[in-house]
Amino acid sequence: MIVRFGFVAMSLLLENASPSRTMTYTNFAKLGDREAALARLERIAEDNLRSTLRILKNNRFSDIHMYRFSSKLIPLATHEALQDWDPYPALAPAFYDIGAYVREHGMRVSFHPDHFCVFSTPRPEVLRSSIRDMEHHVRMLEAMGLDERSKCNIHVGGAYGDKAVSGERFVRQFVELHPALRGRVTLENDDKTFNVRETLDIAETTGNPVVLDIHHHWVNDGGETAESLHGELWPRIAATWRREQERLGLDGGSTGLPPKIHASSPKSLSDPRGHADGVEPGPLLAFLRSVKDSVTHIDCMLEAKAKDQALVSLMDEMRKLEAAGEGVRVVDGSTIEL
Repeated sequence: MIVRFGFVAMSLLLENASPSRTMTYTNFAKLGDREAALARLERIAEDNLRSTLRILKNNRFSDIHMYRFSSKLIPLATHEALQDWDPYPALAPAFYDIGAYVREHGMRVSFHPDHFCVFSTPRPEVLRSSIRDMEHHVRMLEAMGLDERSKCNIHVGGAYGDKAVSGERFVRQFVELHPALRGRVTLENDDKTFNVRETLDIAETTGNPVVLDIHHHWVNDGGETAESLHGELWPRIAATWRREQERLGLDGGSTGLPPKIHASSPKSLSDPRGHADGVEPGPLLAFLRSVKDSVTHIDCMLEAKAKDQALVSLMDEMRKLEAAGEGVRVVDGSTIEL
């Protein structure tokens, strides 16, 4: 089985390359000339997009094939007071350059809208805000010219006092979204509320792929045993990706849309839900080995605080395991074979 590792948003290996420079609405409102203030927002956004392209180029140099974009590329993009602002024409060249580079080099890229993007909400105003946020993320991918292989990963959301009812409400409100939005979504189990089985049940109903977060599962396992995860739930998760591959006319190899998982390590015994700077290879490899005969490829997003530095450190550990004859073969700067 081939496993590719990626990282999230920020690079610690590049200087002056933040993709998330921003401006608060308070500071925006202090600027007397609104048109000049909007132009300043667009300049910040263009800087973020150019930094993103720098990160992608460094990833290419380092043989890193998978990357999650920052959701903060355009400051204040979904703020209610700026709904009449359309920054996309001014940013079109920068978005195009990113998409062209991603396509040229066959990279897998994604977004992860934040926890305010909630489709299980009982509040109409929150639902409207969530739809606006998802539309914004999808529009960024479309501005890059990227097709539905590039996804937006979300959680089911809160339980609001009744998890079963909230899950049903998620399905009802989610299926009413425009197909252009629904087709971009993957669903991930979370660390407090909707566990793997619950998330999978919902995803099978809506027809969306499941991103298994193994750290979230460790702290919110829903009473599942390791045998049920590997023997029952993982095959169902893999099947959600096969259905998506068939829908898009793709294969499950590295150039198609292989199953995707998230990995991180607990920050400490006192904070098991927090993410550590790096990723311990042992528990991650134990999971990967348990499923290696079921799929040929897996993409693994590392959600470590040390970002790309954590990926480099993990690959150093993989090289040590390869040298020790532990059944790991390092393929390139972010890829192993088990």
